[in-house]
Amino acid sequence: MIIVSHTIYLRNADGESPVSIDIHRPEKRGKVWSCQYDIDWPEGKRVFASAGYDALQALVLALQMIGAELYSSTYHQEGRLRAYENEKGYGFPIPSTLRDLAVGIDAI
Repeated sequence: MIIVSHTIYLRNADGESPVSIDIHRPEKRGKVWSCQYDIDWPEGKRVFASAGYDALQALVLALQMIGAELYSSTYHQEGRLRAYENEKGYGFPIPSTLRDLAVGIDAI
């Protein structure tokens, strides 16, 4: 079950196309919790999941993993991604090891 969706935009030759990000409700999987997320990149949807000791940790880790994937993408490196009209950043936390890549509101 999707609990939140977020859209970022990819600039291309024809303008911009949406990139949907869906975050699913954390679920108990044996002794751990898992939180699936999907990023609908132009080359295809990427489905991945985090794992944590409880639902909150799984959700926070999924959010950080999304941030890490966005910031390490070729699209970000090329300056082709945006989330907001007048502000840089994508609205996701990123692991401390990637802090130097953060821009705009994500760098605060």
